Amino acid sequence: MSDTALTPAAALALGDDALVLAQRLGEWAGNAPVLEEDVALANIALDLLGQARVLLSLVGDEDTLAYLREERDFRNVQLVEQPNGDFAHTIARQLYFSTYQRLLYGQLATGGSPLAGLAAKAVKEVAYHQDHAEHWTLRLGDGTPESHDRMQRACDALWRYTGELFQPVDGLDVDHKAMEAAWLDSLTAVLTRATLTLPDGPRTGAWTAGAGRQGLHTESFGRMLAEMQHLHRSHPGATW
Repeated sequence: MSDTALTPAAALALGDDALVLAQRLGEWAGNAPVLEEDVALANIALDLLGQARVLLSLVGDEDTLAYLREERDFRNVQLVEQPNGDFAHTIARQLYFSTYQRLLYGQLATGGSPLAGLAAKAVKEVAYHQDHAEHWTLRLGDGTPESHDRMQRACDALWRYTGELFQPVDGLDVDHKAMEAAWLDSLTAVLTRATLTLPDGPRTGAWTAGAGRQGLHTESFGRMLAEMQHLHRSHPGATW
């Protein structure tokens, strides 16, 4: 990687990924299947929120960017905004994204990246996120026939959103092709152990999802954003 300056577009893209997924995971508070998962998912959400705050602060005021932007101004990938669905869908989303994020921050932590400091800390957090997702993928995939079927359906349903993860972002100097190859290898190994099948549908092209980086989002994102921004917009300028 070269010693290029980080662009606002790159910081915004990565910051929005983390912010939106943190919001989605926060929706599990009080709703997770077991109490331990309430805590685990909340902790993952807090890690992601911390990453988002650092990244968004490189662009402008973090609160303004989080709470006052319109839907078309967000640059997160569509994968992270997908509804939680059942627990298997949440785990499949986590598996896909945390595996990607660990590879991403692993690259950014080396060389002359302006994000090397953040990446060095974040990659340790994301290693736990990935381990958590892999644990549950194995538990559900190699569990009961019902849990196996739900996990396979979740992996299949979210597959079409994964191609966008490896599309170039202006100012983000990483080897996307190498990341994608490593990502596929990692997923193949985990899903095989979980007695699941790597989805074989297309991940790029005209018939797949993925325009979040251009500000085009899925229907559920608008509802999530309205909930996330409601308090701030209802009480502008309020202080504690």
